[in-house]
Amino acid sequence: MIVPMRKYSFLVYHRYYHEFLEAIREIGVLHVIEKQEGVAENQTLNEQLQVLNRIRVAQRMLNSYGSDEKAWVAVSPGTDGAAVLSETESRIGLIESLQQKLQLTDREWERMEVWGVFSPALLGKLAGEGYILHFYSCNNRKFDQEWEARYPLFEIDTVGTTRYFVVLTAPGVQPDIDADPVKLSDRNAVEIAAEKEQIRRQIADEKKALEHFALTAQPALELYLREVNGEIDFSRVLLNTRKEAGEKVMLLEGWSPVEKAGELEAYLEKAGVYFEASEPDAEEPVPVKLKNNKFAALYESIGELYDLPNYREIDLTPFFAPFFMLFFGLCLGDAAYGLLLVAGALYMRSKAKPSMKPVFSLASWLGVSTVILGIVSGTFMGFNLIEADIAWLEQFKVIMLNSDQLFNVALVLGAVQIIFGMLIRTAGSIRRFGFAASLSLLGWLLIILGGGGTTLAGMVSELDPEVKKYLYYGFFGTGGLLVFVLNNIKRNPLINIGAGVWDAYNMATGILGDLLSYIRLFALGISSSVMGFVFNDLAINMSGDIPVLSTLIMLLIMVFGHGINIFMGGLGAFVHPMRLTFVEFYKNAGFEGGGKKYKPFKSVQSY
Repeated sequence: MIVPMRKYSFLVYHRYYHEFLEAIREIGVLHVIEKQEGVAENQTLNEQLQVLNRIRVAQRMLNSYGSDEKAWVAVSPGTDGAAVLSETESRIGLIESLQQKLQLTDREWERMEVWGVFSPALLGKLAGEGYILHFYSCNNRKFDQEWEARYPLFEIDTVGTTRYFVVLTAPGVQPDIDADPVKLSDRNAVEIAAEKEQIRRQIADEKKALEHFALTAQPALELYLREVNGEIDFSRVLLNTRKEAGEKVMLLEGWSPVEKAGELEAYLEKAGVYFEASEPDAEEPVPVKLKNNKFAALYESIGELYDLPNYREIDLTPFFAPFFMLFFGLCLGDAAYGLLLVAGALYMRSKAKPSMKPVFSLASWLGVSTVILGIVSGTFMGFNLIEADIAWLEQFKVIMLNSDQLFNVALVLGAVQIIFGMLIRTAGSIRRFGFAASLSLLGWLLIILGGGGTTLAGMVSELDPEVKKYLYYGFFGTGGLLVFVLNNIKRNPLINIGAGVWDAYNMATGILGDLLSYIRLFALGISSSVMGFVFNDLAINMSGDIPVLSTLIMLLIMVFGHGINIFMGGLGAFVHPMRLTFVEFYKNAGFEGGGKKYKPFKSVQSY
């Protein structure tokens, strides 16, 4: 559900304003309203944002160098985060500069390695005696044999298609050779290789020192990150404060959940701060805070991938959560895959940070659904349990469904969710706009539920034809009156009839298209089962008949194949139910969205 909010306006004398903000931040329940015209550029805020970015970059770099969170050493709240950040950047910068130096040295070595071991001093001595050496390289096809006839030319080596050679001339003579001159380094390849090894050792030492430093740096940076975030929040609150009465009085507005307003109002009364509390106006943008039971709360993150509901509509999270779980299991549809998912999720949850535990809890619930629907579809690790000749399985086959039945189940589930969405939309419309504004929706529910219920009753029982006829007349007649004539009681009936016809066309085509979309649940489940069967068949037929080795090959193929199938099937089982939720269900439930998340101005928690 959406937590009720209350709007607060504060008037505070400027001398006590910072003290007031610190107290409000300590209480931590007020969502500050931003100025409609926005805030001007602020140098302090820009500097804080730059520091925030530096911290995040430093944290990513430390993680890339192998910082293990489990081995972090707790630091005191008084640690100088700015100094830790500077030292981290300095250490990382030194490693990066050494790596760049290593790349340059490596390229220099590659350039000089072909020339072997020589002494630059000896080259200088030869030049003093009147012997000048010119170093060249060229493609083998460009090498001209006449060069050897015109100059003393000595071939050094040929690497691939490149030929390296030296030409000897007297001082002041430049050889007329169409080749690439090579500029030698002032040291030979052996000396360069020694420097490369020295740089590598230095990089390894610096990385090892950085890994040790990160054990205290990472928690210190995490604490500093929270401090800077707190400063940024404080700066933004200041920028969203209106200055009144010649900048002597500060005006601040914000929202607080009604359930937490007691502590806020108690402080305001005690401090003598002037404030006004009011309920939200019809058109005011109110921040949204969701509050659901433990099961539904796991699915809030999925709903936020699309959008938050606005303050005045119904939170659909608890309504789509059971369907999403059911759809996931139907799409993945293999009991063994579900068991692996549950086991993996529970293990990861035991090792994860508190912030990640809900994600793995959600994964475990989805795994439970996969186990149940995998049993219903009769699939275990790609094997068809319905056709398996196993005695103890016979008692369970009564709940297993074949492909035709699964197809029908997908359509029925789609119809149930669509109608459920329409019921929610009708309830929300009545709550927000009144009963009269919801007559058209009620008419469609009468037509669909009444007509469908009458048809179903006739199929499962011997319903009297006359009774059945009058039931149809009643449901379709009343529903048609609401849809085509009373869809807007303040409008001309003729206009209503035209609007009703258009609405009927959209409803008929829309519901049919929405219903057919649910076939994907059946298709994904079948495809996952078929892929599992294919990998099993490959494993059995390609393993050969060599004792032990055949078993190993078969297991290797199955692990690899089923691993791919679990990944691809799991991805599809997550994406497609999400698509059905956001498109078909949200549309029929009348979801509007556009809500802004409730973010209270609160103090930084210690690491």
